[in-house]
Amino acid sequence: MDTAATPIVLITGTSSGIGLAAAVAAARAGYGVVATMRDTGRAGALHRAATEAGVDGRIEIERLDVTDPESVAACLDAVLARHGRLDAVVNNAGAGFVGTIEQDGMAPVRAAMEVNYFGVVEVTRAALPHLRATGGRVITVTSVGGVVGQPFNEAYCAAKFAVEGFMESLAPVAATVGVHVTVVEPGAVASEFVGNQALDLPALTAAAGPYAPALEAYIDRTLKAFGQAQTPEAAAEPIVAALTAERPPLRVQTSETARAFAGTKLADLDGSAVRGMTGAWVV
Repeated sequence: MDTAATPIVLITGTSSGIGLAAAVAAARAGYGVVATMRDTGRAGALHRAATEAGVDGRIEIERLDVTDPESVAACLDAVLARHGRLDAVVNNAGAGFVGTIEQDGMAPVRAAMEVNYFGVVEVTRAALPHLRATGGRVITVTSVGGVVGQPFNEAYCAAKFAVEGFMESLAPVAATVGVHVTVVEPGAVASEFVGNQALDLPALTAAAGPYAPALEAYIDRTLKAFGQAQTPEAAAEPIVAALTAERPPLRVQTSETARAFAGTKLADLDGSAVRGMTGAWVV
């Protein structure tokens, strides 16, 4: 990789899904990609995809745990030592959680915030001095769940709402020093709902107590929605567009379905439209 001529992007959470697809797509677009993951032993799928796409020479694998500031600092130090620059960060690493507060307590809420919110903030904070030097970009994969609160996703949506607020607030400040900020909002993406969360659905409903009927209705509806989900490759396209656009938008959805879903909230001043929509998911 010719570092002097190649822009460098660091992408978190690249072992599967959108992160993996974004790493391959960014390499195809001419970026040198530092593809990070907490467990580099899970890099096999990315290596295979990069080889099949003919871009394995543009992708490097690095260990990064977004919940560990020392890991974040070590990864960025390695990138700067090797390449001398950083042109963009894509905050993609995250974890879902399905449950409700009365039954599950505070631990899942704290865990969701650590990965989905504080991890994003830490990586962004550490990267900003280097992005200022290159007039770079912060691109963060949030979710339509960062716009519309969804049943049994209290912890996850709270974290994604926090990310949306953080990035929307940071954007005008970062712009004064030449850094663009974009949030990318996917809807349902194939394989993520059950596969990436390792859900034991019978155990989940058995532990739901008085909320079991509502949870069963929610799961039934959501599994059907994920049956029509967008592919990770399609969801990654707006990420690469935000990397390459002269003036990337602050907010972009990854599909027409996601745009319509987010639009319901943005036009819903009294909350009745959202409440009516999501209320139907649990009956």
